[in-house]
Amino acid sequence: MNRRRLGFWAVLAAGLLAAGLGLAQSSAQPVKLRFVSLAWQTDAIKAVKEVVAEWNSRNPRVQVEYQQVDWGSIQDYLTTSFQAKNVPDVFHYESNPVMDFGNRGFLLDLAPLIPAEMKQDILPGAWKTVTDAKGAVYGVPFLVEPLVVLYNRKLFAEAKVPLPRADDVWTWEDLRRVAKALTKDTNNDGRPEVYGCAIPLRNAGNRILNLSVGFGGDYFARSGNSYSVKVGNEEKQLLSTILAMLYEDKSCTTEALTLGSAEVIPGFLAGKYAMMPGVGAFVRQQVVEKAPKDFQWGVLPPLKAKTQEQGSVSQTLSIPKDSKYPREAMQFIAFFLNRGNMAKLAAGDWLIPTRASSTKLPPFNTSANGWRTSVEAAKHLTFPLWQQVNGVSEFRTRVLNPKLQLLFANRLSLDDFAKQVEAEGNEIIKKFYP
Repeated sequence: MNRRRLGFWAVLAAGLLAAGLGLAQSSAQPVKLRFVSLAWQTDAIKAVKEVVAEWNSRNPRVQVEYQQVDWGSIQDYLTTSFQAKNVPDVFHYESNPVMDFGNRGFLLDLAPLIPAEMKQDILPGAWKTVTDAKGAVYGVPFLVEPLVVLYNRKLFAEAKVPLPRADDVWTWEDLRRVAKALTKDTNNDGRPEVYGCAIPLRNAGNRILNLSVGFGGDYFARSGNSYSVKVGNEEKQLLSTILAMLYEDKSCTTEALTLGSAEVIPGFLAGKYAMMPGVGAFVRQQVVEKAPKDFQWGVLPPLKAKTQEQGSVSQTLSIPKDSKYPREAMQFIAFFLNRGNMAKLAAGDWLIPTRASSTKLPPFNTSANGWRTSVEAAKHLTFPLWQQVNGVSEFRTRVLNPKLQLLFANRLSLDDFAKQVEAEGNEIIKKFYP
């Protein structure tokens, strides 16, 4: 009897222990990752939320909390988060400030965590934007944005302007010539009713840095392990071309001096501007959404200076060093940026995916809405010297943008612009290279 009782109590105890363990497992809280997204266009936000929801449905033990932050506040948001050590587990940003944060020790080196398949599929040029000299990788690049030329087909046809051929693309001088031909002052009041082009020039630093690459302009010189700001002849060529169109040819509207790309679109749709040169490929979505049904438009390839090359930043996903769940965060990134999801995210943002396999999927292989031209334009993206420079975000915000505003408003000569940008820019950059 004693043995039977002991056996009974042993079985009962084992059952209670198993039940207890089962209860503990079933009540265990899932890992919660906080994901900061910068998606802002309607289709992009929808795509991001759908991918996050799919992850959460497949991964009950690792749940992702979606948090929306806007591009205007993300720099301050992250700086505060890093200092307070209250960080998101994954965040969306762009390569240049990400490299700055990585070099300052705030980000996790992702190189050991990146799946081999992802490493091989994402374009090498995109990886360069997030990799430092020692091989540390501070983000996974997933979107790139070529700068293209949008044009009004009706105005081109009326002026009998032939389109450039794939084997004979326009130069910047061609743009000047065509813009003059398209500028119309029909009532002779000295103010054109139609301008050849509108170039959005508010906060123009990124646009100018990227487009200057085709002229051979870097805006920086390297000496050993340090950098200095330079504005020489190669940097001045694009600026002098734009100034000539604004004030000599008067074929480029001054209305766009204080406007961003989205704010120029209404005038473009109204037929006030025949072209929008040097705008991001994402602008196409807003044209599609806002254009009248009978509005005919198209996309031209990047303009050629010495080359068609453009500087490029990539949009990225990164993991802060203070994240409590780096491996789970990387697993989420790998899912979020798989072949199909990256294509979905890029299409939602009207940008180009960095995975070679993703560009083979719809809609990237259709001529509709300028997709094929935009994908081809991305082949000219390159890694400029200024992307390697610590402190370039501060330089762009505090020096380059405001000086460009003065220059394009004709309140500063090109020579004085060069002197002031070099002097004030170097004061900032030398703080990062003592």
